Amino acid sequence: MAKRPNIVWVMTDQHRADLTWAAGEAGPVMPTLRGLASRGSTFDRAYTSTPACVPARVSLLTGRFPSVHQVRQNSNETEARFAADLLDVLGAHGYETFFAGKPHMHRGPADFDHFRGPYMHTGGPATSPDQAAFDAWLDGLDHSVSPVATPFPLECQLPHRIVDDALADLRAARPAGPDDRPFFLWVSFPEPHNPYQVPEPYFSMFDDVARDHERRAGPEAIDELSWRYRWLRDLIESKRPGYDEDWRRYLATYLGMLRMVDDQIARLLAGLGAHLDDTLVFFLADHGDYVGEYGLQRKGAGLPEVLTRIPLIVAGPGVPEGERRTEMVSIVDVLPTVCGLAGLEPPRGSQGRDLTGLWAGRDAGEEFATAYVELGYGGVAYGVDARPPLHFDYAGPTFDELNSVTQSGHERMLRLDDLKLVMDAEGRRWLYDLASDPGETRNLADDPAHRDALATLTWWLARWLMRVDDDLPAGRYTPRIPADNWRWAPEALDAEPPPSAAARTDRPTEPSVSLATKE
Repeated sequence: MAKRPNIVWVMTDQHRADLTWAAGEAGPVMPTLRGLASRGSTFDRAYTSTPACVPARVSLLTGRFPSVHQVRQNSNETEARFAADLLDVLGAHGYETFFAGKPHMHRGPADFDHFRGPYMHTGGPATSPDQAAFDAWLDGLDHSVSPVATPFPLECQLPHRIVDDALADLRAARPAGPDDRPFFLWVSFPEPHNPYQVPEPYFSMFDDVARDHERRAGPEAIDELSWRYRWLRDLIESKRPGYDEDWRRYLATYLGMLRMVDDQIARLLAGLGAHLDDTLVFFLADHGDYVGEYGLQRKGAGLPEVLTRIPLIVAGPGVPEGERRTEMVSIVDVLPTVCGLAGLEPPRGSQGRDLTGLWAGRDAGEEFATAYVELGYGGVAYGVDARPPLHFDYAGPTFDELNSVTQSGHERMLRLDDLKLVMDAEGRRWLYDLASDPGETRNLADDPAHRDALATLTWWLARWLMRVDDDLPAGRYTPRIPADNWRWAPEALDAEPPPSAAARTDRPTEPSVSLATKE
């Protein structure tokens, strides 16, 4: 059998998708990614499963939505529910696994053959006094926007250190270059997540873009949105009075962070050398960032496009070059697509779809016509006047935007073409026409002229809520899964299960387990 391809995941954290392609006098924000896109395929309508780090990363590894893998906040990763994830699949087929960077997931160092980290947003393993001093300075920013260029050299920055670590481990494991054993390398950058900081020349590189940029919606639109947006803005203002006055500095720094990361991706790809010829490269993020929209920073309230859309580029063997795809895809689709490109069987219980059929020209019908995203850790939502435990000192300067108010209850998002519906468990609905209202500030849910549109999107949302029910076999019956899990493709209901699916029905059922149980 021919050697399976190597797999490299390059991941950013809190990366707003539309800013990837911005450009100014200094050129494109991320030229390396432009080059990667030219030799691969870009999905312009890719979405996270939820705009929070840990739940989204568990979705990436398991191919399951948070309501099913049950990690719906950043603090319960050990409760992940799945039968097998990508590391299990790759390990069973002889892959050597490497990780460098920010984990924030249900897997730890012992689950990889080589692990460097953990790097988090305020530091990581330091190997010099300068790196240790930089980490202390980074921590002292308290997740704010630095008003000045970072007074430390580029070599102290976490992305530079992470790429150094990744390449050092790969070269030590394979000193002679490519060999017969395929590898999986996951490089996970903490940036451009807060704290927002960057050294020169990046600090000033995109001042012109920030100067000329107009927000989709500023703080004046906050009262047109869900009450959670207002609550979050009031919280931030109480902690950081006048913070939004410098939103252009925030934007310029954020773009500089993206360019800094892009330069480190260039180092990484160059460092792979001859390995790159037979390597699948996936670039993606876990979720987005407001970057000043609505007068907000970070993430937290609602399901706007700036938080839910993610960049997704795939390049390498079997992937067409230079394609820009408009299908609506999800972070949960990455796992089965990796399996499809590498000739592996996706694990049972995966809810994602193998995207390789799109490149082969298969008729997808309605399979990729809609996008679905979740938010909320359950229970009855805390209201605007509630004073729940917020897990941080309300009287101090520090706060967490992912708190008991912004994350409680349930919200679900459904997008169809340029129409978008958000609904919460209390029955409130927000319907937007993104073509005329990209800032998502005009709620059309009660507009009689949009009654039919509201009904159509509600019908699609109901279908998604049934689709994301858990398929892991728990008894004697085995669910029927169509080829590539394309349930809404034209042939899905007519064709017999493909051989791979039929083979799955002959296997004994496996109990779904949490990682803690597996260990």
